[in-house]
Amino acid sequence: MPRNAVSKRKPYLTPHEVAELLMVSPTTVRQWASQGKLNSALTPGGHRRFLRADVERFSRQNNLTLPLLDNDSTRILIVDDDDEVSRLLTRLLTYSSSPVESMTASSGFEAGRLLLSFEPHVVLLDLMMPGVDGFDVCREIKRNPETRAIRVVAMTGYYGDENVAGILDAGAEVCLSKPFKLKALLGAIGLEPAASRL
Repeated sequence: MPRNAVSKRKPYLTPHEVAELLMVSPTTVRQWASQGKLNSALTPGGHRRFLRADVERFSRQNNLTLPLLDNDSTRILIVDDDDEVSRLLTRLLTYSSSPVESMTASSGFEAGRLLLSFEPHVVLLDLMMPGVDGFDVCREIKRNPETRAIRVVAMTGYYGDENVAGILDAGAEVCLSKPFKLKALLGAIGLEPAASRL
């Protein structure tokens, strides 16, 4: 089956579909399953099937690139205790030329819960939050094998050498200064603005 014919709405994938996604052979996929590295289920006929979520988790844990499929969205978790900023970011992300699905968390604790249930590709992370701040959230993301491959784009209204060095050291890819332009935001995530927004 062509890679782009697999839909994210299909709950189970065959070994051949998983192999195409991860650019390996079906034999390798079956070996991973036999070794318990990649979760699978057996049909009544004895055929292996793989949950899309399990394949995504496996790819993150092993730093494998899993391409987006037809109708797939880039999942972005916005973590900011300022509701107005979260609403603005949610709106700005709709200006991407590629499909984006976003969720918001107003605290580090809420972010921790959504990291595992929403399984974002990218976290937009504010540094200064009450309780668990962005530095701690970033360190926890990178410490956990389940989440360490998630990309972290930090943002702060307190942009300075110390904060930037601290969050990059914690594992963030980049730190943006608030307020920021649409093109800078999307560029940091790896998205392009829609032509009408250029």
